[in-house]
Amino acid sequence: MYQRTIIFHSKNNYEPTIRELLKKWQHFLRIERNVLINGKYHSFNELVHDQDSVTLKFDFPPRTESQNYLPGKRKINISYEDADVLIVNKPAGVKTHPNLSTENDSLFNDVQTYLAPGHPYMVHRIDMLTSGLVLISKTPYLVPIFNRQLTTKILHREYLAIVKLNKPIPNSGTIDKPIGSDPTDIRKQTISDSGLSAQTDFSVISKNDSYALIQLTLHSGRTHQIRIHLASMGWPIVNDVLYNRDSPDGEMMLCAFRLSYQIPFSDEYRTTEIKPDDHMMDFLTNHHLKNEF
Repeated sequence: MYQRTIIFHSKNNYEPTIRELLKKWQHFLRIERNVLINGKYHSFNELVHDQDSVTLKFDFPPRTESQNYLPGKRKINISYEDADVLIVNKPAGVKTHPNLSTENDSLFNDVQTYLAPGHPYMVHRIDMLTSGLVLISKTPYLVPIFNRQLTTKILHREYLAIVKLNKPIPNSGTIDKPIGSDPTDIRKQTISDSGLSAQTDFSVISKNDSYALIQLTLHSGRTHQIRIHLASMGWPIVNDVLYNRDSPDGEMMLCAFRLSYQIPFSDEYRTTEIKPDDHMMDFLTNHHLKNEF
């Protein structure tokens, strides 16, 4: 059984009833006398006072089924961890999760080894060739909460990319182009009028005549969205084997460097941020682009 205890902190002397407090959580919970205030069950019409301890007992089967992975062998790079979540900095070239139950070379295999006898539960993923932050739930009971945050854009990531400037780039803007499957290559996506709506905000951090370091925020989550959007503008990501015509010379220069989410059962938010991997930092230095992170 998963159980969660929260200390209620009143704002502006507001003291809700138990029923009012649970309205924001009730679509995640099916509770029968499993809400305790200071260790005891009370009527839902009673008030919750400042510093009261609220215990939620999840004694029903979770919506998310148990996810079992073979143990991996790599040490994981932990950017943040608490009792509920693990945020890991995934290296470029490593899959987020295995495609087959017999595989053991993905990030989730490595996290399985770290969490054993517990298990990792998937909230989101990033491309194999992309480095950066991945949030993993330690319990299936929180996955629906994080899924809702993804849908409402409360849980979101920001990216850094180094691009080749085949065309001039403005200091900032939004790329608004629909994306669909490429009929000529099953590995790729393409800009298509019949595709799904996709928007990407970008801002230039530094640039020279040949390259630019840009920060990106997604308003949608299409496959390869950043990669195809940038390439369609004449700014392909350096070492992108699918969308950059130049021969790759190392790992793709795309990193999910910042991740923000709302702490479950709380009004507080948390942001985790990393600097790009060494291969990106070295490239910035060698090409005289800003690299102060």
